[in-house]
Amino acid sequence: MILKGGRKTDVFRCNGNMKKDHNENIEFLYRSIVSLENVEDCKIFFEDICTPSELLEMSRRLKAAKMLSEGIVYSEIANHTGLSTATISRVNHCLKYGSEGYLKVLKKLKLEEKKH
Repeated sequence: MILKGGRKTDVFRCNGNMKKDHNENIEFLYRSIVSLENVEDCKIFFEDICTPSELLEMSRRLKAAKMLSEGIVYSEIANHTGLSTATISRVNHCLKYGSEGYLKVLKKLKLEEKKH
């Protein structure tokens, strides 16, 4: 059970259909991703496992999360990413009320940018 913002979420995550108790196939996927050692390994893995449109959609959502965290308005994000405002709203909801996955990744990426 996760306590987030004064509410309990023990069944559903931000996306509304991802149960906390993931099946072994999803856990295997997560372990596979964590096993990758560098960006090149990630590129070749995701090119094999995702369709080009799936990969593009995930990248657009991550870009929207970054832009939202920078205070950029929905209309500008929609113009830049091609995402609908409904999808941007969902990403924003996940940023505010989700499992903090976007926030954790964005924080790590920001730290990496400062190093370079």
